[in-house]
Amino acid sequence: MKLQDKVAIVTGGGRGIGKAIALAFAQEGADIVIFARSMPELRETANQIQALGRQALAISGDVSSKENVDNMVRLTLSEFGTIDILINNAGIQGPIGPMVENDVDHWIQTISTNLIGQFLCAQAVLPVMIQKRQGKIINLSGGGSTHPRPYFTAYSASKAAVVRFTETLAEEVKEFNIQVNAIAPGAANTRLLEQILAAGEAAGEKALVEAREQVKTGGTPLEKPTSLAVFMVSDEFDGLTGRLISAVYDDWSGIPRHIPEIMASDYYTMRRISPKREWR
Repeated sequence: MKLQDKVAIVTGGGRGIGKAIALAFAQEGADIVIFARSMPELRETANQIQALGRQALAISGDVSSKENVDNMVRLTLSEFGTIDILINNAGIQGPIGPMVENDVDHWIQTISTNLIGQFLCAQAVLPVMIQKRQGKIINLSGGGSTHPRPYFTAYSASKAAVVRFTETLAEEVKEFNIQVNAIAPGAANTRLLEQILAAGEAAGEKALVEAREQVKTGGTPLEKPTSLAVFMVSDEFDGLTGRLISAVYDDWSGIPRHIPEIMASDYYTMRRISPKREWR
């Protein structure tokens, strides 16, 4: 098993991608802490983890609340004594529609959940990881992080910020043998898809057509981002940090053979592309 006796925190672990990652980690031998707002969903996931023979701790709370996050980490340490892995998965879609019509409070809520939530969780677990000089943090990025996504400005801005947060934090903590990476999970059929369909024309023609097609085809199988997450927190990915890996478009199974080369390059990072020198 790739994660035997590791302790992993998965935010947003009651449903969707977070739940799938939590169950996949349990199958690989990890004990799981799932943190989200809905306790009924958390209990169901916890029961499924326990059915796999692993320990599960379900904690209800809001990732954008420092008090809630600090309490979650305190309870985790009380129950398991350590933290090896953090999966920053919790996120919301935010306002859909022309930016000029977006509600400012909804915008702030989106940034608070998708970006500040990841910061708070990482900040809370890092003292434990730094002390043991080991740890893996995976931040979930998303659509719009690497390309414009009209009518989803809050979500896109938050997810692009997650990528730069990942790269920057990775540099800060690499001396402690802590790896921080991001995953682009692909367009899975989660509650976010339902919200796009419900928004109708406000989502824009392109997004609406893609969402309707996704319903027909089934979208990205949850196995893709969950398999990548397992791989990235395993020993096979040791040494890779500050990178954004796509579960759908990158041939990530071959990455471990090229980690020194990747770390000496800008591969899998967010960079500005400038014109040829003679154009300047």
